[in-house]
Amino acid sequence: MAFVLPGEGDDPVDPELGGTVSVPTTPSRRSVLLGGAAALGLTALGSTQASASADKLTDPFTLGVASGDPYHDSVVLWTRLAQNPLADNGLGGMPDRAYFVEWEIATDEGFRRTVRRGVELARPQSAHSVHVEVEGLRPGSEYFYRFRTQGHISEAGRTRTAPAPGITRTDLTMCFASCSHFGAGHFTAYKRLAEDEPGLILHLGDYQYEYAAGANDVRQVLGPETRTLENYRLRHAQYKTDPDLQLAHATAPWLVVWDDHETENNWADEVPEQPDPNFLERRKNAFQAYYENMPLRRTARPRGIDMQLYRRLQWGGLINFHMLDTRQYRDDQACGDGVKPNCDARLEPTRSITGEEQERWLLDGLRRSRARWDVLGQQVFFSQIDLTPGVNQGYNMDAWDGYKANRDRIAEGLGKTRNGVVLTGDVHRHWAAETKSDYTDPTSRGLATEFVTTSITSGGDGNDDPNAGVLAENPHVKFHKNRRGYIRTKFTADELRADYRILPYVRQPGAEATTAASFVVADRDRSLHPA
Repeated sequence: MAFVLPGEGDDPVDPELGGTVSVPTTPSRRSVLLGGAAALGLTALGSTQASASADKLTDPFTLGVASGDPYHDSVVLWTRLAQNPLADNGLGGMPDRAYFVEWEIATDEGFRRTVRRGVELARPQSAHSVHVEVEGLRPGSEYFYRFRTQGHISEAGRTRTAPAPGITRTDLTMCFASCSHFGAGHFTAYKRLAEDEPGLILHLGDYQYEYAAGANDVRQVLGPETRTLENYRLRHAQYKTDPDLQLAHATAPWLVVWDDHETENNWADEVPEQPDPNFLERRKNAFQAYYENMPLRRTARPRGIDMQLYRRLQWGGLINFHMLDTRQYRDDQACGDGVKPNCDARLEPTRSITGEEQERWLLDGLRRSRARWDVLGQQVFFSQIDLTPGVNQGYNMDAWDGYKANRDRIAEGLGKTRNGVVLTGDVHRHWAAETKSDYTDPTSRGLATEFVTTSITSGGDGNDDPNAGVLAENPHVKFHKNRRGYIRTKFTADELRADYRILPYVRQPGAEATTAASFVVADRDRSLHPA
């Protein structure tokens, strides 16, 4: 982006906006140590004084910092300026003007060894969000980053790059989570997840919920049910004020995909849960706010009602992460949605939860993969699961069971990789399952293993119901737990270990996390073994 610098005493003009933008006028201590504006490549900007009428901000970094989508040589850095994050209009109490935001990334926490730095423009049209794609980084390396504007300095975040392509003799501790309802409880699980110091965090959907405040909420949800862009911006901002969520974002890079509640419960492509002539506008608003509030690359920038979210990330030669979007391209749920017995429509070969293009992309990626582990990061239960104990069979039409042929083709693709793994959210329970070629035969060939994380808060504290009836109906399911928490994994060239982390309560803050169960998957073995 080129800026036209006016004369001394004026604000610089951004030709893309047709207006003025504010320039930080007081150098921070770190910019002095680094050689000031000249070191930033901003000699002209650094010498330009903002006018006396420039809007001066109070602390604009109330929503924290984040990083995401790490490649072997680059990573995304994110922040969003909001001096009053809970302002009703969703714009964080920011003036209707753009602001320059300096950023830097270093190899040490004290920022004595800065390796990249620059300036981005935080625009009101994007709710003053900042997405920086930092390139030229070293593979498999840890970095620290921060932002500055108008003399205010953000908290520092920690991030890392993926290993160099082809590297398999490495390891990765990765945590993944899903379903964080602000009103249902405290985000202590995010804090415990951060304390595990993972190198990567996956969020598999329902990062925020669209509902208005409920009678049994333990924390007040602000605003009505989200429909407008202002509604969604405010809701994301309220979530981002949570210190435990901020800590998790600042601890490691994130890979994110949405499920339904970032927009509306159980939506399917252009079909809302209930008839709504304004749904496509609502979808457009939700997508815009999601992009503004997540550490995503420019390739994910929404275009109207569309947003490219499915993507592939390589963690050296150890892991291929195939991040899926099972909402934007799916057919409407069969048989009226819900858990249904005897729903023949779910068996139709053309029914799809991924859409044809995404399915081709995924199967091609699985076929070409040379990674030790191929991992699907996705939203809803993948393996078959009969939810109705007894003679009748009941399957969830919102999950992959409602799109059986599509699921079976992808499961076969996973079965042809060296090690196929499915990571799942959505159902507010911990589950562990083996994806089978024939679910009527427990001895049939295993195609993949599936790890389903419980919610961060959704569903409240939970209980110790063993769900024995469902487990008896599904011998390929090896574990179930109705508590809140997350899953911690460790990938090596020889095995994958998954620890099911649980909290005894979330309706009050401060719970400790314990491990309810652990499973190991050995290289080239598509079955679960208790650790």
